[in-house]
Amino acid sequence: MVTSMRKLCPNLDKEDGLDTVLEVPIPEEMFTKMGSTAAHRWQNMRNLMKAQRLDKQSAYTTAASRNDHFTLLLKLVGSAFIPFQAQLDHAIILPIKDGSIEASTAKYIVQQYLAATGGHAVLNSINSMYAVGQVSMVTSDEPENCQNANAKPKRGCEVGGFVLWQKNPDLWYLELVVSGCNVSAGSDGKVAWSQSSSTSTASKGPPRPLRRFFQGLDPRSTANLFLKAVCIGEKKINDEDCFALKLETNSDILKAQSTPNTEIVHHTIWGYFNQRTGLLVKFEDTKLVRMKAAKGDDNVFYETSMESFLEDYRYVEGINIAHSGRTNATIYRYGSKLNRKWKIEETWRIEEIDFNICGLSLDCFLPPAEVKKEMEQEEQGMG
Repeated sequence: MVTSMRKLCPNLDKEDGLDTVLEVPIPEEMFTKMGSTAAHRWQNMRNLMKAQRLDKQSAYTTAASRNDHFTLLLKLVGSAFIPFQAQLDHAIILPIKDGSIEASTAKYIVQQYLAATGGHAVLNSINSMYAVGQVSMVTSDEPENCQNANAKPKRGCEVGGFVLWQKNPDLWYLELVVSGCNVSAGSDGKVAWSQSSSTSTASKGPPRPLRRFFQGLDPRSTANLFLKAVCIGEKKINDEDCFALKLETNSDILKAQSTPNTEIVHHTIWGYFNQRTGLLVKFEDTKLVRMKAAKGDDNVFYETSMESFLEDYRYVEGINIAHSGRTNATIYRYGSKLNRKWKIEETWRIEEIDFNICGLSLDCFLPPAEVKKEMEQEEQGMG
């Protein structure tokens, strides 16, 4: 996946006006699919930009954006959260001798990873980050209660781009646009939230980091995450020997992030670190959520499994960053005769990344008005 990114849109209202900068750069391939003629493509581009300003209500739609399943997958895969709060406002501490042999081994592996990605001094000097990337997503949908073993699932390929901002601690914002679908997510240091063209949702519990940070973009938060892991052995990834680290989410965290209607049964994380280079080459997690029925025992379960392979590590300002990779995700819904499976394969590539951004204020991370209203209603209900 190597294609240029379009960052500007002509001023269609004034012929002599300056070009408009796109909030989210998009791949040239996505722009080409927006219409059969140049005029049609530019008109659809303007409609898309207006939609981003007006509560994401897009006048430009494609088969993908009309597909609720695709929007669900885009939101769950493109803006997934990790259950552990990242302690980015503290220097990385490695008490290797504390705990079991498995825990001490994991801390030693994390120490090697820190050295491979730039070292303590460089990583602790980072206070903010900005990244632009492009994505290509291939989805498949297995029909409900399909009896034909030879039936092939419906597949579709969509392209898009994203912009990601981060500031220590617990402040981040993601804007993801794929074939007319817009998904955003963020954290203001108090609550993490996600938003699509139709819904806005605030997550329960303390603010959580974005999964995409752990796909080779943020070595410091990755190291902090796996400090609490245990080493469970070795495994070959792409014919390379790797150490396998495992992290279980404890019951208190799961309970804090559950709601009256949903229960997070478990959330397990694995990291695979190359023994030769010390780098993280695979990040994997599995999550099981039970949707409680209003009446009776007809609960519905959603099991989400995601594995990300990290590639093309390159140094940027002394920090070793994975510039490309792919994520394979499966969402399986079962219970109450509602069995269904969705799959999505995301390939991504980082086009720009920079650190210690000047002028990045707290206003850049404020949640949408809908999320603020939801938070205020919950506080009133607790009062």
